[in-house]
Amino acid sequence: MNGSERNHFRIVLTGGPGGGKSTAADLFRREIGEKIVIVPETATMLFTGGFPRVGEPKARAATQQAIFHAQVALEDIQGALYPGRVLLCDRGTIDGAAFWPQSAPAGFFQTLRTSLDEELRRYDAVIFFESAAVGDIAIEGGNPVRTETNEEARHLDMRLRELWSKHPSFHFVPHTTSFFAKLQDGLRELQAIVDRNGLLQTDS
Repeated sequence: MNGSERNHFRIVLTGGPGGGKSTAADLFRREIGEKIVIVPETATMLFTGGFPRVGEPKARAATQQAIFHAQVALEDIQGALYPGRVLLCDRGTIDGAAFWPQSAPAGFFQTLRTSLDEELRRYDAVIFFESAAVGDIAIEGGNPVRTETNEEARHLDMRLRELWSKHPSFHFVPHTTSFFAKLQDGLRELQAIVDRNGLLQTDS
């Protein structure tokens, strides 16, 4: 299903922990205007609301299933509330495969009765923010639900990139020592996607 059939265009911001995607999403919304609607990060919403976050494999699998279904619902809600606008998703349904307790992501898609290809088709473009952990920069950032070490963040970044890079409209924003420069790079990528697809043209 493409953006025109859905009556809205979906762009995913993703990447390893500490990539700056949530900050970028807010900046994009402020810069580009009301035709951009943010779909907030589902995992953060659940965890800050008291949803348990534990390491036991079966519990982790159940957590990722819950995040997946909540993500789908939240995207559908925002799409229904704001038809015709661009949905800017802070993570997407594929991210859970990288957080799946088993090393192979196939179990994630089998459990959710979907596939990588099917989930890639939910989105029209992907902007991937490489984690600052790749440059060995601390990623705490004041987010209370972020518990990964730098080593774990680098591993997640690699797994996420492997999955999302299969999207035909994949845009990579590499780590840089200047976070401001990185945000500028990401904003340019988003603006190029918006311009190329004529997404913010005013109605005649």
